[in-house]
Amino acid sequence: MKKIHCLNAISQYGLGFLTGDYILTDDMQEAEGILVRSASLHEAAFSPSLLAIARAGAGVNNIPLDDCAQKGIVVFNTPGANANGVKELVLAGLLLASRDIVGGIAWCKDNKDDADIAKSVEKNKKAFAGGEIKGKKLGVIGLGAIGAEVANAAASLGMEVYGYDPYISVNAAWMLSRDVKHITNVETIYQECDFITIHVPLMDATKGMVDASTIEKMKDGVVVLNFARDLLVNEDDMAKALDSGKVRRYVTDFPNVKSAAMPNAIVIPHLGASTEESEDNCAKMAVMEMMDYLENGNIRNSVNFPSCDMGVCKMASRVAVMHLNVPNMIGQATGTMAANGINISDMTNKSKGKFAYTLMDLDKRPDDQVIQKLASVEGILRVRVIQ
Repeated sequence: MKKIHCLNAISQYGLGFLTGDYILTDDMQEAEGILVRSASLHEAAFSPSLLAIARAGAGVNNIPLDDCAQKGIVVFNTPGANANGVKELVLAGLLLASRDIVGGIAWCKDNKDDADIAKSVEKNKKAFAGGEIKGKKLGVIGLGAIGAEVANAAASLGMEVYGYDPYISVNAAWMLSRDVKHITNVETIYQECDFITIHVPLMDATKGMVDASTIEKMKDGVVVLNFARDLLVNEDDMAKALDSGKVRRYVTDFPNVKSAAMPNAIVIPHLGASTEESEDNCAKMAVMEMMDYLENGNIRNSVNFPSCDMGVCKMASRVAVMHLNVPNMIGQATGTMAANGINISDMTNKSKGKFAYTLMDLDKRPDDQVIQKLASVEGILRVRVIQ
């Protein structure tokens, strides 16, 4: 019986996909797998029994990825599972920024006791007039699961959409509407677009990517939307741009002391993936990824180890080897099996950065002595007999 620990409230719909071979435990130290949403694991002490962590969401900044990799713990995320929920909120952000809906609603609340509010509204509504998004230029920076959906939806609403992503995958490119103009220079978006929405991961290269220098290149009165990560935007520079009118509206899903106080900002309390459907989809994907890894050794959507899939083992045994991506790792693994008279009927090796993963299907199950010998090889992080 495999034990799973939930660090956050995980959708019961998703947990329902756990088979009878799994039980939930309140003790993280005895778990083989952890399901998590936003809880931080940076200070957590991981037990030797822990094999995998699955984040029911896309961002993994709450998990110490390198430390997990060094311990042979696979970290999964669920890219695309919440894409539709975020996309719909981005579209709402476009509309909120185009027309002063927020200001209009606030006026109605402030004047709720006015007996003549129906007449007063006709005199005051012009203060909240805005524009339409149809025909306007939208720049989408980042064409992953969410960015591509935003681009397609905006194009279907009649916007002229520019998409930029130097690392776009073949699958993402196929998913893009023919109406989306895929451009190769992000400067085009800065210079020509009325609306700019950011959908890139937070990395050293993207941190503070929207700052005074990039804002200066933008059209006067541009609207910037950020539903990806708060640190992608230099908030001091954004506040100045809003105050001067260079940026007409800043729509962000990340409230903090700075963003909440910005003039002309629409600040949403991190609701991008806060839908029942998104939580269900993320939980299901996280559970399925974890079960496939624990039962078969297959890796899908890991952020610290490479993808690797050999299906269900039909041989006597399957062994998984997690190791550093350095020379002679495969040779030592196969040599150990050969030295002990064990034939490898099938195998695969994949790498991701400084870490690698090898799966071997064997004609007979290796004993503990063989596994211990393999695990003692310098550079091998973990050896697991799956069956």
